[in-house]
Amino acid sequence: MAPDNPAPQQTLSLRHAIAIIVGIVIGAGIFKAPSLVAQFTGSPEWMFAAWAAGALISLVGALCYAELAATWPHAGGDYHFLFRAYGRRVAFLFAWARFSVITTGSIALLAFVFGDYMSEILRLGPHSAAIWAALAIVALTWINLRGIRAGAGTQAWLTLAEIVGLVLVVVAGLWLLVGGDASTGGAAAASAQAGAGGQGGSGGAPGWSAFGLAMVFVLLTYGGWNEAAYLSAELKDSRRNMLRALVGSIAIIAVLYLLVNWAYLHGLGIEGMARSKAVAADLLGVAFGRAGETLIAVMVAVAALTSINATMIVGARTNFAVGRDWPALSALGRWDAGRGVPLNALLAQSAFALALVLLGSGTRGGFQTMVDYTAPVFWTFFLLCTVALIVLRVREPHAERPFRVPLYPVLPLAFAAVCAYMLWSSLAYVQVGALVGVGVLVVGALLLWGVDAAGRRRVQASSLSSR
Repeated sequence: MAPDNPAPQQTLSLRHAIAIIVGIVIGAGIFKAPSLVAQFTGSPEWMFAAWAAGALISLVGALCYAELAATWPHAGGDYHFLFRAYGRRVAFLFAWARFSVITTGSIALLAFVFGDYMSEILRLGPHSAAIWAALAIVALTWINLRGIRAGAGTQAWLTLAEIVGLVLVVVAGLWLLVGGDASTGGAAAASAQAGAGGQGGSGGAPGWSAFGLAMVFVLLTYGGWNEAAYLSAELKDSRRNMLRALVGSIAIIAVLYLLVNWAYLHGLGIEGMARSKAVAADLLGVAFGRAGETLIAVMVAVAALTSINATMIVGARTNFAVGRDWPALSALGRWDAGRGVPLNALLAQSAFALALVLLGSGTRGGFQTMVDYTAPVFWTFFLLCTVALIVLRVREPHAERPFRVPLYPVLPLAFAAVCAYMLWSSLAYVQVGALVGVGVLVVGALLLWGVDAAGRRRVQASSLSSR
C-alpha cells in the first residue's frame, strides 16, 4: 500500500544533477552580460579577472552549500536551511519572495526571451512573444507533470543543445582567428568594427564601484548553482554526490564562460564588446553573416528553454516544502509518488508564471524592471543562507557532516562578505528599485500573519472538537 503522505525518492543520477545545474546557470545571461562586464572593466585583463573571480567565488559558495546540503538533504533547499537556522518566519518570507518574484518571475522573463527570439523565426501575430512564452510554459509544465524522469531527461538534452550553442560561439572566434572572411558579416561586422577607437579600453584599473557593478553581472550570470540544494533529497548518494555535482558543474560553466568571452574579445575587441547591444549576434554576424544571425536566435531560444525547465524542476520543491510545514498551505505539500513530482506546487508555480506573462504582455517594461530589481532580495537571503552555516555549526555541533567546508570559518565568512558587497552593489545599481523588493517582503509579512492566524484557528478548533 502506498504511504498516505509520500516523500521524494532518490531517483536523480549525478549526470542528471549536473545537467540541471548547468542548465539553470547557463541562461540568456551569457549572451548579454559580457558586453556590460567589458563596459565596466574597460580592459581585457580586468574583464577576464572578473570572470575568473566569479568562478572562484562561486566555488567557495558551492563548498558552503555542499556542507549544508550533504548534512541536511531536503527538497526545500535554502528554505530548509533558513528554517533550521532562524525559524519558520524567516523561512516563510524567503519562500514567499521566491514564489512571488524570484522563481516565477524568472520563468516568465525567460519565457519572454524565448518568445522574442522565436518570433524572429515565426511570428504569431501582434502578441507573438507572449503567445510563444505561454506555449513554452505550458509545454514544459506538461513534460514535468509526466514525472521527474521526463523532466530530467528533457533537461539533459536541452543542456547538451545549449552547450553546443556556446561551443558554436567559440568556433566563431576560432574561425576568425584562422582567417575567416570577416566581410561576410556585413552590417554586423561594420558595427563591431565601429566600436574600435570608441570609449573604454583604456587598459587602466577600474574603480571599486565600476568593478563591483561588473561583478554584479558576472555573478548574476554564474547564479543558480545553489539551486542544487533543492535536489539533495532526490539525488542518489547525495552525501557524496552533492559536492561532485556542484564542483563539476561550476568547472564546466567556468571553462565555457572563459572560452566564450575569449571568442567575443577576439571577434569584436574590448571596445566592440562594450558597445554591442547583442554581443553573440554581432560575433556570429561577423563570422558567418546572415546565417549566423539565424543561428543565434535558435541558440538563445534553446538557452531560455533550458533555464525555464530547470527552474521549474527546482522551484516547485520550495513550494512543496512550504506546504509540508504550514497547515494552511498543505495542498502544496502533496507529493505524487508515482510521478516523483510535487504536483500541486508545480501547477501553482506555472499558473503564477502564466499570470506574469499575461501581465508582462501589457506592461512589459514595468514587469522586466520589477524582476531586475529583485537582486537586493536575492542577495539578502543568499547572505542569510551563508551565515546559517555558521549558526548551525554552533547550534547543532554534533550533527553528522559527511562534508565539512575547508578553512572554516574563513571561507564561509569570505563568501558572506562577498554577498554583503553584492547586496551593496545591487542597491547602488537599482536604487529606487530596491523598494520593490521591500514591498514584496511587506506583502509576504502580511501573508505570514494571515497564515499564522489560520493555523491558530485550526488548532483551537481541533482542541475544542477533541474535548
